[in-house]
Amino acid sequence: MDKQTEFVLRTMEERDVRFVRLWFTDVLGTLKSVAIAPAELEGALSEGVGFDGSAIEGFARVYEADMVAHPDPSTFQLLPWRGDQGGTARMFCDIALPDGSPSFADPRHVLKRAMKKAADMGFSYYVHPEIEFYLFQRPIVPGVEPTPVDTSGYFDHTTDTASTDFRRRAITMLEQMGISVEFSHHEAGPGQQEIDLRYADALTMADNITTFRVVVKEVAVTQNLFASFMPKPLANHPGSGMHSHVSLFEGDTNAFYDAAGEYNLSKTGRQFVAGLLHHAAELSAVLNPWVNSYKRLAGGGEAPTFICWGQNNRSAMVRIPMFKPTKASSARVELRSLDSSANPYLAYALILTAGLSGIENEMVLPDPAEDDVWSLTDRQRQALGIQPLPHSLHSAVRAMESSQLVADTLGEHVFDFVLRNKRAEYAEYRQQVTPLELSKLLPSL
Repeated sequence: MDKQTEFVLRTMEERDVRFVRLWFTDVLGTLKSVAIAPAELEGALSEGVGFDGSAIEGFARVYEADMVAHPDPSTFQLLPWRGDQGGTARMFCDIALPDGSPSFADPRHVLKRAMKKAADMGFSYYVHPEIEFYLFQRPIVPGVEPTPVDTSGYFDHTTDTASTDFRRRAITMLEQMGISVEFSHHEAGPGQQEIDLRYADALTMADNITTFRVVVKEVAVTQNLFASFMPKPLANHPGSGMHSHVSLFEGDTNAFYDAAGEYNLSKTGRQFVAGLLHHAAELSAVLNPWVNSYKRLAGGGEAPTFICWGQNNRSAMVRIPMFKPTKASSARVELRSLDSSANPYLAYALILTAGLSGIENEMVLPDPAEDDVWSLTDRQRQALGIQPLPHSLHSAVRAMESSQLVADTLGEHVFDFVLRNKRAEYAEYRQQVTPLELSKLLPSL
């Protein structure tokens, strides 16, 4: 028995843990959970827990349904909101087939596979996300625009509001679960919040983001509020993104840093950004996975609309932050297109492989866009070689379906499922008659 397993079993007894929830996500990023009793845990850690994969979105066809969830003891944490009648803990799981081979439909395995490719090239991969979301008053009525919890704006300092109390409680709970928070503040929209997680390796961060969403929703419920990671819930206010700062390290050395380079960005860093730009359209259906995601990317609210990079340009898709220009370990690139609804395992896997493609193929980084890209004309953007991001889920799917990089990164099963699922979502969306059409057209036609 390894030390991590011993620690889990000892903690279970010492903390009177009555239930252990085994967590994993489906291909769309929806959290799944099964609870086991303490008596079953040692067997689950050694042999896994069988379940019917055909019931999970994107996991298996009916005739190949048997799956096994293997808990990862390194992810063991007590759930602080479930301590009323004996403790409850959780562990993330790796999903396998009955013969022990990894399930290629497991998003966690997709990210692990991408990180192994980076490791084979000598790189470790770190991520620091800025996660935005909205807080609304209850009840939430389907089809009716929700009511934000406040009318505050960007960085507003308030002393006695539901938002301030919410962020304090959420951060306390996150840190109780071993998730370090770097910053938090009110965002630009009414009721909109941002909480930034301290950087970690990409697999740990994807687990942390999945946990973060649960914590945020649990804390909201205790305050009779509703938290939403919908990319664009309010028509006239900014959408919610998940700007992600990424970096590669070679051992203890930041591979993106070069003291003599422009923006202190190394050749490796420049090639990584070139890869992100080159493959940006192909990644969009995973980084911005819902029809609503493209309302956020329609312009305004500092959400990028065009494929370009810059330093002090918050209209750019990729930005090179310069908070600590002489500190090598802080060198990173910020991808601003990603929204906070994405499956973090798949999204971070694709961001990594797109960047690695730039390094492998020694892609040349185009000139930066330091103007406000939104203010340029189409002709000016065309002259600068600046292409638009996909403007709808349909155009994102069209870009993805011919991408060898996305197919190789996700694997055939996940790639095909995402395409089928997103085509169906867009087909359903196209059939809807919107309130805008009813208000504009019905009275006059």
